Amino acid sequence: MRSLHFIRRGQPIALANVPPDRTLLQVLREDLGHTGTKEGCGEGDCGACTVVVGEAEGSRIRYRAVNACICLAHSIDGKALWTAEDLAQDPLIRPLDATAPAGDLHPVQQALVDHHGSQCGFCTPGFVMGLFALYQTEVCQGQAVTRAQAVQDLSGNLCRCTGYRPILDAAQQMNQLPRWQVDEGALLQKLELLAQSSKAPEPDFAYMAPTALAELLVLRAQHPGAQLVAGCTDAGLWVTKQHRQFAQVLDVTRVAELTRIDEAPDHTAIGAAVRLEDAFAALVARRPQLRTFAARFAGLPVRNAGTLGGNVANGSPIGDSMPLLIALRARVVLAGPRGERELAPEDLYTGYRQNVIAPDEVLARILVPHPAPGEFLRAYKVSKRFDDDISAVCLVLNLRLEDGQVRAASIGAGGVAAVPARARQAEAALLDQPWSEAAAQQAAQALQAEFTPLSDMRASSAYRSAVLGRLLRRFWLESQGLPDVSLETLRLEELA
Repeated sequence: MRSLHFIRRGQPIALANVPPDRTLLQVLREDLGHTGTKEGCGEGDCGACTVVVGEAEGSRIRYRAVNACICLAHSIDGKALWTAEDLAQDPLIRPLDATAPAGDLHPVQQALVDHHGSQCGFCTPGFVMGLFALYQTEVCQGQAVTRAQAVQDLSGNLCRCTGYRPILDAAQQMNQLPRWQVDEGALLQKLELLAQSSKAPEPDFAYMAPTALAELLVLRAQHPGAQLVAGCTDAGLWVTKQHRQFAQVLDVTRVAELTRIDEAPDHTAIGAAVRLEDAFAALVARRPQLRTFAARFAGLPVRNAGTLGGNVANGSPIGDSMPLLIALRARVVLAGPRGERELAPEDLYTGYRQNVIAPDEVLARILVPHPAPGEFLRAYKVSKRFDDDISAVCLVLNLRLEDGQVRAASIGAGGVAAVPARARQAEAALLDQPWSEAAAQQAAQALQAEFTPLSDMRASSAYRSAVLGRLLRRFWLESQGLPDVSLETLRLEELA
């Protein structure tokens, strides 16, 4: 079994015999005895276990806050790792002014102390690391942190006693303390040396992390029983909650062809292993109206680890990306030894978490058409919490209007069936009809009749059906220029 190698506190760390399904949190707390990183929910919901992973991207370091509880330890191989215990002990993190004495606390930690941002302290290490990632990407680049940005970047961190006001105050004030920075030049050299020294003399078939699509397909065919992971934000729960054990893991997140975003004249091609945060950024660049919807997809640590392809292939009926891709008329590309094939996202699924992907195939990329003239698009998410929550209902509506007529309609729905679904009856009720209040009402009735949702802990069947109809009416009102007075806009105004 290949050793795990990463950089911590400026030094290379090598751990032998790490099982393929061992989480990073287990390695930190149980193997290394570093219990500053806390174990909370065990499913990426509370953020107490947040750490920051750094990896080389050209001549810079990309910093990502991730949940250690559902992050497989081997996924950080060849990267740098920071926990709340490391910030003041890492020799590569130094004051910007070389003559200034280094304090006992990093500016992020000092700001929390100054603003009384910790009470019981259980969640504090996670908040520290979320703020550290924000500090590196904003403050160290000379940018001030706004309150709205702090709220968004800390959306995956829950506090149960301190309250968020002092934490957000600390986020806004940490740039006023003497600045510290990571010596990225030195860290890049260490990561390069680590990559050269940690190459395994023999292939490791316990945790496989191919770097090319051809290699991935060979390994997929040779090891059909290996668990495929693409960020592990869902498969990690199988380990922590269902106590499943994976004898072999096939990690697709290092495959070059799967980590690219390519722009074509008529579409954007998003590799299946592109992180959700980056995938949504590409979608928002073309359709700014998706910004709030994208920010409400889980919390930032989940979006930093999870991938668009993983969310699609997983096929959860409450996954938010599938209704969006259905409404955008995207295409998914499957790759295998027989070549590639394309199909619509709604045709990918055959039942609850079941799909048509063959045992020797993988999801390679998602093709998203550019906006068409006359496109009117809205994406709605209804959940009990604004941030970091699972949808009770997700509805995405996309119409192409010409001279007051509906020339094309595509509607994706989540949380209302066993699979992410296309609302074909509602589409048919709209197609080639004048776009009017009566047409919207007729489509709302068709939409409610098309699905028979289940009742569960998130919502009753009757509530989900009612929400479907109300959302279509909201869509109509917004198409007529009525200001959006939803919770999303009210909250954004409050934070501004």
